[in-house]
Amino acid sequence: MGTDLHVDLGLLYSFLLVLARVSGAFIYVPLPGIKAGPEPARVVLSMGTTFVLFASWPHVDPSQVNIAVLMGWMFAEAGLGLAVGLATSFLTEGFQVGAQIVSLQAGFSFATTIDPTSGADSGVLLTVAQMAAGLLFFATGLDRQILMIFAQSLQTHPPGQLHINPSVVTALIAAGGMVFVTGLRLVLPLLGLLLMVEISLALLARLNSQLQLTMLAFPIKLLVSLGLLAWLVMIFPKVFEKTSHSILQLIKNILS
Repeated sequence: MGTDLHVDLGLLYSFLLVLARVSGAFIYVPLPGIKAGPEPARVVLSMGTTFVLFASWPHVDPSQVNIAVLMGWMFAEAGLGLAVGLATSFLTEGFQVGAQIVSLQAGFSFATTIDPTSGADSGVLLTVAQMAAGLLFFATGLDRQILMIFAQSLQTHPPGQLHINPSVVTALIAAGGMVFVTGLRLVLPLLGLLLMVEISLALLARLNSQLQLTMLAFPIKLLVSLGLLAWLVMIFPKVFEKTSHSILQLIKNILS
């Protein structure tokens, strides 16, 4: 004897709206290797996170919803998720900006490798910084905090009742400057040391013009950069955690 499969339209609409909010965030959230992973794995991750938030799904009255209203809600939820993911990605972008600055000044840009996240040819230091930022994202518990904020936002501001504050959009744009601030904070001591090396080599060139400074400068700058960078790695978690507080506050403002 066959059975009829009955699907509650209100529950289905709630699932689609929450999925749109979560999937939009996963586009930019800095998960290591997510961009290089297969598409089905990313879909399963988004759906799994949506089911985890089942207890916070909003109640949707299907009699008050038509296809136009549903599509408008889904676009709004996807845009909200994109804003949250973009704000979170500012953390890793700051590390990459700092790595790019050091790579250019210290000579690491001459050595390239395959970026595991995109499959493109990238600088060695840039790849290391990107992977380190992705690991710190989990080590500091930022993933759990963002998931908790998502769960709270589904209760305080359920889909279909979202009102975007223009000041939040302005704050998100202004937060883009945090990328350069974080990058400079990470590598400013190293840039100062490299400047001192350049001045020392320039003085040596004035004292003895026969020195082959072109051959000496490259290994000296690499050695100095590696030595100081090994020490600066210890402060990377502190900088990441301090910056994440500002990002979490911005995400709360977006979802509130």
